[in-house]
Amino acid sequence: MPADPPHPVNPGSASGSPARSAGSGPAVVPSGVLADAGELLRALAAPVRIAIVLQLRAADRCVHELVDELDVAQPLISQHLRVLKTAGVVQGERRGREVVYRLVDDHLAHIVVDAVAHVQEGK
Repeated sequence: MPADPPHPVNPGSASGSPARSAGSGPAVVPSGVLADAGELLRALAAPVRIAIVLQLRAADRCVHELVDELDVAQPLISQHLRVLKTAGVVQGERRGREVVYRLVDDHLAHIVVDAVAHVQEGK
């Protein structure tokens, strides 16, 4: 089966500003990368998961701390953590009887923070 054709996008530069130069077209990103990015964004697309990422941005937390901070039932927190873990957003480390969760990559927290800021600016 042939691979999906690549799609043009205009990714940001390392400085965070758009990569635009006169005379050059947009960079081409393989479809697989775009599909993976879509899966990542779907994993972040729930209010409770956004709140979890914001909490973990501040500090590593165990499940009961997230339950207390977010006022959400423990089974629901665990379910959302499982989605985030499967997507590679968080990872857990057993410490005694508890599992402490942390963000795998701060870039993901920036996506969430920027999305929340964007919504707040519009209100």
